[in-house]
Amino acid sequence: MKIEVWSDFVCPFCYIGKRRLEEALEQTGFANQAEVEFKSYQLDPNTPKVSEKSMYEVLAEKYGSTLEAAKNMTAQVAEQAKTVGLAYNFDAMKPANTLDAHRIVKWASEQGKANEVNELMLHAYFIEAKEIGKHEVLLELIESIVLSREEAEKVLNSDAYLTDVQADIARAGQIGVRGVPFFVLNDKYAISGAQPTETFVGALNKIAEEEGISPKLQLLGEDANLCTDDTCDI
Repeated sequence: MKIEVWSDFVCPFCYIGKRRLEEALEQTGFANQAEVEFKSYQLDPNTPKVSEKSMYEVLAEKYGSTLEAAKNMTAQVAEQAKTVGLAYNFDAMKPANTLDAHRIVKWASEQGKANEVNELMLHAYFIEAKEIGKHEVLLELIESIVLSREEAEKVLNSDAYLTDVQADIARAGQIGVRGVPFFVLNDKYAISGAQPTETFVGALNKIAEEEGISPKLQLLGEDANLCTDDTCDI
């Protein structure tokens, strides 16, 4: 079962949608049978790498509203995040350009750490309010999961993986992605937005039925008091 997910690290619904997909995979028993690949997307490529504006100021300017209205807007999103165990820190959050973060994830994928770094970026931005547009922040995150800071720095100081990020964004346009998160399941079905977990469960079960995929059995307890071809627990 193949699942592609277009998302951006500054998209609050992307983190919520990721958690709901994960919940659905666990509930259906397909967590170990699904290949989940995260694709790059940029909500605003023109966002500066560093900004002194608060998230409330940015949202108020974007929507032509007051700071109070912006706070109310984010409070509603924060409540949704709590339903999947995420405590968003909008008070300390600042806007960030995510291009370099996406390039670093592409590099990490070659180290077998794509999904781990993708989660790391989302957690750093929404929970810890780290400025993931800054190279120093990205390098600290990479070091925290024991990947090479030196190699990561070489990537950031070049245009490495830029074409990979651009290819993801171009494909998103080709398949009609107008916003994120956007989920493509087995190149056959699409889910747009952080839909309820039940929506993901239904989609996964539909694919499983069509493809004849059975969930792996969940082992309760540990192996004990049994015989194998070679030995018995006596």
